Amino acid sequence: MVKLLQQAIRWLFMRIENVFNIAFGEKLNPFYHLGTISFWQFWLLLVSGLYLYIFADTGVHDAFESVERITHDQWWAGGILRSIHRYATDGMILTMLLHMLRHFAYDRYRGFRSFSWLTGVALLWLIYIAGVNGFMLVWDKLAQFVVIATAEWFDVLPMFNGTLIRNFLYLESVNSRLFTLLAFVHIGAPLIVGFIMWVHVQRVPRAHINPPRDIALAVTLMYFALAIVKPILSQGGEADMSVVPTNIEFDWFELPVLALVYVINPMHLWYWVIGLTAFLFLLPWLPPKRRGALAGETSITFHPDRKTVHARFGETLLDAGLRQAIDLPYECRNGGCGVCKCTVLQGRVDPGLYQPSALSASELAQGKVLLCCATALADVEVEYRAGQALAAIQEYTARVARLERLAPDVMRVLLALPEGQRIAFKAGQYINIILADGERRAFSFANPPHEPEFVELQIRLMPGGRFTTYVFEQMKEGDSLRFEGPIGDFTLRESSRPIVFVAGATGFAPVKSMVEDAFQRGLKREIYLYWGVRTLKDLYLPGLPEAWAREHPNFHFIPVLSEPTPADAWSGRTGLVHAAILEDFPELKEHEIYACGSVRMVEAIFPFLKKHGAEDGACFSDAFSVSARSLAFQPRQS
Repeated sequence: MVKLLQQAIRWLFMRIENVFNIAFGEKLNPFYHLGTISFWQFWLLLVSGLYLYIFADTGVHDAFESVERITHDQWWAGGILRSIHRYATDGMILTMLLHMLRHFAYDRYRGFRSFSWLTGVALLWLIYIAGVNGFMLVWDKLAQFVVIATAEWFDVLPMFNGTLIRNFLYLESVNSRLFTLLAFVHIGAPLIVGFIMWVHVQRVPRAHINPPRDIALAVTLMYFALAIVKPILSQGGEADMSVVPTNIEFDWFELPVLALVYVINPMHLWYWVIGLTAFLFLLPWLPPKRRGALAGETSITFHPDRKTVHARFGETLLDAGLRQAIDLPYECRNGGCGVCKCTVLQGRVDPGLYQPSALSASELAQGKVLLCCATALADVEVEYRAGQALAAIQEYTARVARLERLAPDVMRVLLALPEGQRIAFKAGQYINIILADGERRAFSFANPPHEPEFVELQIRLMPGGRFTTYVFEQMKEGDSLRFEGPIGDFTLRESSRPIVFVAGATGFAPVKSMVEDAFQRGLKREIYLYWGVRTLKDLYLPGLPEAWAREHPNFHFIPVLSEPTPADAWSGRTGLVHAAILEDFPELKEHEIYACGSVRMVEAIFPFLKKHGAEDGACFSDAFSVSARSLAFQPRQS
């Protein structure tokens, strides 16, 4: 039953979050920052509350009059802050409820997370108590209802037995000591809340307590706008115990329990409230989670650091690494942005729950997971993109030094940087050509890192392609091009396994860079290159890999034509490239597969290769489309 409920709520969250991703982007989706938004609203409560406290009085008649002065005489400050104070309280309750509901739906409240869950439940009730107490301090007709309803509800308890309501039967029964007590509670409760909030995040490594600046500004401006459009005002005048308050606007965020005092038996209401609280406190252990094959503690080795840490039961790869001082990349921590994407090199993981936009099915098939969602099922090794990689991306302006048509639809473009300038990159990475309107087009380095004089690109003419058409019809030597780089993590992994390269069409470009770099570094691993094209004319540089094979005993070249023509007089391998691989390697375990070509080709071949032993953590790709790789670097359109 619980799992069905979680699935239903999770389905709803996924759909809503996807809509918000489209509207605000993954990094500014408020559903990924519910906890920090709650913190921010607490800061708004503290600032506005301190200001109101300075001008508020606590006498029987002074309380109402002081609030009225604050609201009307200085509406531009006190009036706005009073409204922000109320709206931020309602907003904090809403975001806390959503935050808890989301963690319940995604099953992130058990094990070591149960501590944060328990403190979260306590925080929610404390905010309710402080909020209800705040209504009393205004001492208007709504405050009168809140005070009497609270007194009548508490009076059903044996310890009070009807003594509280006697203090509110007549106006003379109410004295200033009551307001002193209310003010003391209203100050003390937030102090306790602040302390428990600090305790609440102690189990979360490198927890953020403030949302991104844009979200914080948007939340603040929203409350400011609400304060202007619909200001919070006192209701019905000063409290009068001789008159029953009617026609009051009720706050359903903070006062739902008091509304039920007059609907159901107050003692039954206590049973429901205590029962619900007990249920929430016990929820992490009800029902018990089955561990199955999941180990109680696992070890995780992070590359390129080569550091090994221990993960607790149910702990994500990200939390385990951050908790033990590894500087992992992350942003939303909720499976929405994809910043923490990594590759599983060895071992088994549960990828967890995430937005498909953050991790595609093809990436998952290649062994990629999100650090913030994945948990280890056994000891694992993962590789992530170090934070310095993004800092290394720079913008360059180069000159077209040479244009050479390698085939009817393939152009070799050599770019020369200004004298004395070089770009440091790894074999297999790529650059983004920056067009005049800021759009990007991604192309891999075809030259190896040890030949930095020119940046070599191999560009295929795409029908209707804006940039590739320009290259073939208008570009000339001497033209200037802007680009940024280096980008990407499609590089050779350090191991002793045999390497199988699969290139489709101009997917040969990054393979050329990696193979020549391997030869330069003296790599002795067996290297097999399967180059799949349609006809012989598409095999635009056959002499180069043939020369590699003659000069290097550990290199093997296997060209494969899928649709050879009679004019080709082809006697080599034909058919689909993955079929040729499987003919030669019925068992691919302990091999590394590097595939580069179209997305369709990569998505097609990996399932077949994995059926023959290729491992998730040993399959890598640099699948490209017209703009797939460069989308992450597209500027925002204004």
